[in-house]
Amino acid sequence: MSNNAIPTTQNEAWGFWGTMGGHASVAWPMAITQVAEATGEPFESVRAFLDSKQGRHFADSVQDGLASGLAMDAAVAKAVTKWMDWKIGRFTARETGIPKGLPYLTGFVIHCSLDEVCY
Repeated sequence: MSNNAIPTTQNEAWGFWGTMGGHASVAWPMAITQVAEATGEPFESVRAFLDSKQGRHFADSVQDGLASGLAMDAAVAKAVTKWMDWKIGRFTARETGIPKGLPYLTGFVIHCSLDEVCY
């Protein structure tokens, strides 16, 4: 996984990239790498997630860390931990087909990679 080139965004206007604004070029490789390491999913799957509506929400979590004074790498790490601690609930499982109890981050990375229409 770490030998692969980090894919570029396919959604500069929205998703993670659009939400991160001027921080996007610094945050993107950190987010791709940290999310891939946490979930065990390939970079392309993480790219699909970050380019999605869920990626925008993930960027909001990173922005929260930045607003609290964290450096970018620590803000991304805090967002990863937060999203890995959340579990897919019954409603989300029924709505998306993601198995209940799966870490939120893992579930949505896999879902977005399969669907590619997570917008």
